[in-house]
Amino acid sequence: MSVECREREAELPEVCVSKPELGNEETKCQSNPLNSYGQTMPDMPDITYRLEPSLSVNEFIDCLVRSTLAERRPVDCPETMASMLKNADVIVSARSAGGLLVGVSRAITDFSYCTYLSDLAVDQAFQGLGIGRELIERTHAAAGHGTMLLLFSAPAAESYYPHIGMAPHRSAWFLPRR
Repeated sequence: MSVECREREAELPEVCVSKPELGNEETKCQSNPLNSYGQTMPDMPDITYRLEPSLSVNEFIDCLVRSTLAERRPVDCPETMASMLKNADVIVSARSAGGLLVGVSRAITDFSYCTYLSDLAVDQAFQGLGIGRELIERTHAAAGHGTMLLLFSAPAAESYYPHIGMAPHRSAWFLPRR
């Protein structure tokens, strides 16, 4: 990782109990004490965030199922899911104190200009605690804040992204899988 990238990583917001200086060290964080509806969350879980390039396919699928993202992913084809993980450039995990994978982000990037956040999943039982926002921030930091972060929203999550400061893009185009 270049010095410039390390400096950008150091700009992460101070929401963590301890913050890694570089690399892939684990960071234990307490999420925002308010959920996305502005309600106080009295028993905030300790969440550990880290880069996890060797995330297992089974854990990834299980988290997608618990987040409902599995409805739009080929979870019935483990080979495809394994390839999705293997070929990702950035995978950030969020784990509960017991080690359960409660959130994951998976991105493809050139580390210079653009980052495509292809998966953002947070277990439904942990939604509204700031985990998704933190996964996005850590993914963007790992890819470099000099990149533009892009994503396609799940229909049910469209109202979430403006809430965390992301802007819609009106001229996106795609070719479907064949």
